[in-house]
Amino acid sequence: MSKSKIWLSSPHIGTNELQYVNEAFATNWIAPLGPHVNAFEQALQDQTQTKHAAALSSGTSAIHLALILLGVKAGDTVFCQSITFSASANPIAYQGALPVFIDSEIDTWNIDPILLKAALEEAKRSDKLPKAIIPVHLYGMPAKMNEIISIANEYGVPVIEDAAEALGSSIENKPCGSFGEFGVLSFNGNKIITTSGGGALISENAEMIEKARFLATQARDAAPHYQHSHIGYNYRMSNVLAGIGRGQLEVLDDRVAARRKNNERYKQYFSKFNNAGFDIQFQEEPEGYYSNRWLTCIVVDPATNNGLTREEIRLAMDEENIETRPLWKPMHQQPVFSSSKSYLNGVSDKLFENGLCLPSGSNLTAEEFERIFNCLDKIFSNHI
Repeated sequence: MSKSKIWLSSPHIGTNELQYVNEAFATNWIAPLGPHVNAFEQALQDQTQTKHAAALSSGTSAIHLALILLGVKAGDTVFCQSITFSASANPIAYQGALPVFIDSEIDTWNIDPILLKAALEEAKRSDKLPKAIIPVHLYGMPAKMNEIISIANEYGVPVIEDAAEALGSSIENKPCGSFGEFGVLSFNGNKIITTSGGGALISENAEMIEKARFLATQARDAAPHYQHSHIGYNYRMSNVLAGIGRGQLEVLDDRVAARRKNNERYKQYFSKFNNAGFDIQFQEEPEGYYSNRWLTCIVVDPATNNGLTREEIRLAMDEENIETRPLWKPMHQQPVFSSSKSYLNGVSDKLFENGLCLPSGSNLTAEEFERIFNCLDKIFSNHI
C-alpha cells in the first residue's frame, strides 16, 4: 500500500468557515458581493492595522490594481525583488512595463536595501526612476521595510508591499502589509489562511481603495444601464469565499503558532546533525522581527555538509511521498524575464541552488513528523 501524501502546505479548515458559508446559502447571498465581503474587509483592516481593504480574487490581481492606481504604463519601469513567485512580477508585464530585478540580502533573504539604493541612484542619473518598488516578505519573513521605505521616500518612489506570504508577520509589532503605499495579501490554497482562491489590497488611502473596488467590478459607471468609461476587471472576491475567509481569519493566531512550532521542531531536529559537523542553515529572524513561518526552509550547501545536497534530500523525500520544494527560482533566472535588467549580488542564486522548503502545514501530525524525520535520518546516515 502506498503511503499517504505529506503536503508542503495544505489547507487547514476549522469549524466557523462552514457556518459562514451556510449562512451565505441560507440567505441566498451567493452573488459576488455581500455582507461576508464587507465583514472580511473590516477584519483584514483590524488584523493589519490599516484603514482600508478591498477583498479580491487573488494576490496577483491586487498587485495589478496597485500598479494601475500608481499610473504604471507601457515603457515604465518597476523595481521588483528577484527571489519571489512569478505573481509578484507578472502584473508588471500586464501593464507593458519593464521589471528591474533586485537581489536579496542574506539576513532575511529579501530585497537588499543597499542594492536598491544603488539601482535608484543610477535610475535617477538617467532620469528614469521606477514608478513603483515591490519588495516581498519571503516565506513569511519580513523584509527590511524601515530601510526600504526610507530609501523609497528619498527618491519619491511608492512601495507596493507584497505580503502575500506574510499575513500575521510583523516588525516591532507593525503588521506586514501596512508599511507601503499598498499592501498585498493572498489567500491561495497553500497560504497560512485560505479562501480557496483570493487576495486583498490594503492601504491607508481611502480614495485608492475605492478606485480599486471600482476597477475590480468591471469599472461600471453609476448609470441604470451598463456603461463603462474605463477598462475594468473581474477581480472581486465572492461572498461565499469571503465567508471562508472570515472563519479562517478567526484562527490566524493559532495557525501562526502552529507554523512557528513546526519551525522550532525542525531546528531542534537538525541541531543533532549540526552538532555532529553538518551546517544546515535556516531563515533567521532579525531582532524585532516576527515571522509567521509560513514555510520552514533550509539551506544545504554540500561544501559544508559532507557532500549532502538539497536535491538528494528532495528526491529521497519524494520517494517517501513527502512533498518538498526548492526555494523560488529567482526572476532574473526565469526564461520569460531573461532580457530584464537586474542588480545582483549572488545571494538569491545561492539560495535557489541550495535551498529547500520543508512540509510546514499547521495541520501536520506527530505521525507525519515521524515519517519526515525517519526519512531524513536515512539520508544523513549516508553522509556521516
